Amino acid sequence: MTPLNEIVPVGVVTGDNLVKLLKHALDNGYAIPAFNCTSSSSANAVMEAASKSKSAVMIQVSNGGAVFYTGKGIKDKNKDIAGSVALAMHVRCVAAYYGIPVVLHSDHCAKKLLPWFDGMLEADEAYFAQYGEPLFSSHMLDLSEEPDEENIAICAKYFQRMAPMKLWLEMEIGITGGEEDGVNNEDIDPEKLYTSPEQVWSVYETLSKTGDMFSIAAAFGNVHGVYKPGNVSLQPERLGTHQAFAKEKLGCDTDKPIYLVMHGGSGSTDDEIKTAVKNGVVKMNVDTDTQWAYWDGMRKFEAENREYLQGQIGNPDGPEKPNKKYYDPRVWIRKAEESMIERIQLSMEKLGSTGTYETKLPESGSLPIFPFSPLTKSPMDGVKKNFAAIFSKK
Repeated sequence: MTPLNEIVPVGVVTGDNLVKLLKHALDNGYAIPAFNCTSSSSANAVMEAASKSKSAVMIQVSNGGAVFYTGKGIKDKNKDIAGSVALAMHVRCVAAYYGIPVVLHSDHCAKKLLPWFDGMLEADEAYFAQYGEPLFSSHMLDLSEEPDEENIAICAKYFQRMAPMKLWLEMEIGITGGEEDGVNNEDIDPEKLYTSPEQVWSVYETLSKTGDMFSIAAAFGNVHGVYKPGNVSLQPERLGTHQAFAKEKLGCDTDKPIYLVMHGGSGSTDDEIKTAVKNGVVKMNVDTDTQWAYWDGMRKFEAENREYLQGQIGNPDGPEKPNKKYYDPRVWIRKAEESMIERIQLSMEKLGSTGTYETKLPESGSLPIFPFSPLTKSPMDGVKKNFAAIFSKK
């Protein structure tokens, strides 16, 4: 195995570097976990865990998470776009300090949320024009509730817009059950929870005409939310059938020609996860488990220090003793982060990504304070260069 840190840089990765990262995972039998973040605190916890586990990681934002990031008091129609961009900019400012590659991704976008998707693409295009790469690494379209033909056609249209920026597209065909972020599929027909090889091939055949930077979330009984192992009939071996079908159609040598994604992984057994990864899953979403872990860290802190959290002054040590060191948000939020970090590291172990990237922490003070380098510093730069070239020939 070629060390990943020899071919992929630290910080936010896009384009060719993202392809190298995902291909390394596919070729070497591991997957990269993707964690939903709703604040700078949760994003930092994800990156800290990745740094400690020596693993690349994906930070993703949902529509609801983006709205929360902007501020629940904001009513502007573009609050979801603003929150997504704000989270992305935060991660871009600090990712390199953690010494690992970070993939910036947007999560499920249903048809009704396409204006949000459009807004993020506008931000990508503006960022690309100035910095030569998109703001995000990848985006997901989840049109699985629409007829397959419409789902694939809309994805193809957006992929054509994304390809010039080398933006990765994740799409879903077949429905993930349960409920997440306002999308409720709890009463869906069970048969729709299993994608067929023909459906997957239809996606591959269409999108591959534009490029190869795409992945498919094919349903194999997945359900969003938490449940006990055995309560849901996961069939990850179906993913191997999809790969074999595509291999035959393509007439290629590789056993895993398609990049696959696993949703609804909470409650999955270790064997189910291993089987999914073995069959070409390179990304697995994790949200419910880390939500609980974040809360659990805070819950335990409150339970252990309850008598110091009943007022600003007065505790078992004395009626005039201050409690600021207990109720300071930085104290109990950190406890939430530490608990979340432990759960993230467990996900990395289960997916086999632990130890795949030798963390490269920067020398203190070596990173630029403002980590953005425009292609041109001003509209006049190009004019000045042209004049300089002309006069140098005289």
